[in-house]
Amino acid sequence: MRQRQDNKPNKQHHKVAGRTVQVRDGDDVNKALRKLKRKVEDSKVLEEIRNRQAYEKPSAVRKRAKASAKARWRKKLEKESLPKKDY
Repeated sequence: MRQRQDNKPNKQHHKVAGRTVQVRDGDDVNKALRKLKRKVEDSKVLEEIRNRQAYEKPSAVRKRAKASAKARWRKKLEKESLPKKDY
């Protein structure tokens, strides 16, 4: 592999700087854990890892997306409809 002039390899790595939480003396560790979990979830890193664990065909991706869209639409219609009569 050829290196650039600044002697850095061509590979790109994800930066982890935005997903850190510093805990100082006297701070609550559980509060820091909740903050860290929120940051990780907001960054969508775990979702990306789960998606890349196994290859999914493009047709399967489209099929799953279409099914979830139908489920969302059905849920929206149920929410907007009148309640059923009990008599």
